[in-house]
Amino acid sequence: MAEWMKRAKKNDDVIYFPYISEKAALQAREVYLWDIDKTYLDTKFETFRGLVKTATEKAKDKKNIPGSAKLVQALSVAWKKKHGSDYFPIFFITASPPQMEKKVREKLNLDGVNPFGIFYKDNLPNLRPRRFWRLNKQVGYKIQALMQLRAYLHEDVRMIMFGDDGEYDAIIYSLFSDICSRRLDTSELRKILNALHVLDNQVDTIFRLQELTPNNDPVEKIYINLVDDTDADYYLKFGRRTLPTTNSFQAALDLCQDDRIDMDHLAQIAQTLITKFGYTHEELEKSFDDLVRRDKIGENLCERL
Repeated sequence: MAEWMKRAKKNDDVIYFPYISEKAALQAREVYLWDIDKTYLDTKFETFRGLVKTATEKAKDKKNIPGSAKLVQALSVAWKKKHGSDYFPIFFITASPPQMEKKVREKLNLDGVNPFGIFYKDNLPNLRPRRFWRLNKQVGYKIQALMQLRAYLHEDVRMIMFGDDGEYDAIIYSLFSDICSRRLDTSELRKILNALHVLDNQVDTIFRLQELTPNNDPVEKIYINLVDDTDADYYLKFGRRTLPTTNSFQAALDLCQDDRIDMDHLAQIAQTLITKFGYTHEELEKSFDDLVRRDKIGENLCERL
């Protein structure tokens, strides 16, 4: 048995590494869910070469999406101060294989991030020729992982979710919301999942997990990192709780107006983008103006800025 298997919980191709007790996870009334791939780290695994590179890279060489680490650090500091807690309730999800768990956790620790748990996809079996098409099919895996996570959390938990436009994350998170709140009947949901290439056995697992979850909608906010230059207006159909962002500064602006970080944190994130990632003041101003144009910034934040 591989060493990682002794520390993980396996359910089909969903592999979960818990780093905190189930009791502690259950107590959190608000949690953050962060996709690692293209949302926290600049990873590429759509091809065999990309998967190999991602798997063999040292922790210190893994590249962050600009500002992602500073943003998580700011959220952590603000949360601990607000709640008088030593812990920040954040979970991560990745399509990387569980064999990478030690390197990914080491990278997060180097960034000062200590997650409650991380979900991985058992992707190595998909390197076989007949299964290669499943390598970058993430909808079934992610929805199942999210449903497993929901079963670990408080009945009235609120979730702030981060993803990107490269893996249908807005659809995945919205479907997760629909499944938890029972907005779709069984036959309708099965048709949608099958159309998204979710296998029948995984659909059945998702339905079983649904029976274990409360009948309410846990999703508070969805942030989508536009790595593929998708038009932000495309996401209007997902409602106001879904915010597409072109960089970490835009996410930070919205989190600031929601009082999840403060103005000092916002300034630190802007400074990090300028000094470490080559952003200019003009680019950040354009990012702010873009949110104003999209009617995403309220008067209160404008006055504070």
